[in-house]
Amino acid sequence: MTFAGTSGDESLLIMTVSGKPGSGTSTLVDLLSKNRGLNSVNGGDIFRQEAQRRKLSVEDFSRLCKEDLEVDRSLDDTLKQMISSTNGPSIVESRLSGWWAYLARIDCLRIWIEVSDEERALRIQSREGGNFDDVLESSQRRNSDDMERYQELYGINLEDMSPYNMIIDADNLDALEVLEIVQRELED
Repeated sequence: MTFAGTSGDESLLIMTVSGKPGSGTSTLVDLLSKNRGLNSVNGGDIFRQEAQRRKLSVEDFSRLCKEDLEVDRSLDDTLKQMISSTNGPSIVESRLSGWWAYLARIDCLRIWIEVSDEERALRIQSREGGNFDDVLESSQRRNSDDMERYQELYGINLEDMSPYNMIIDADNLDALEVLEIVQRELED
């Protein structure tokens, strides 16, 4: 698979990776970065770092972003600049990175990883601990908050998969199986 962003003033972005929290996007990006020697930016890390800087939980920071849209816009503007930059990362992971690349008409692989609410809650619980029902409820609430915010801010419906040229149903796949699917696509 070849992409336009290889010379001149075009973006050098090779792919975006998106999915709901707990879907495995960060793990996939880490594996791709290590296996292919690509640089990457993780929007979730940027979000979590800003939440931590403000001494807020991710859930509380998500609510703040909903209440103060300029906070969210600022984070998204940072990612949009990275996606379009000639010296930006090869991989950008965030909930909206596929949308940003699509809207900017950047020729790249735009991946969405689809995972059920229950499986995402199990993965989050495994990573962070806690009671399954509480993790599930918190995850669903965060997703609902995010969907409302993106609709209000940008008119983006996160359930619209049209920007993505690769959708992976990862409910029954482990991280290496997802990596293998993406590696095969990159080699075509």
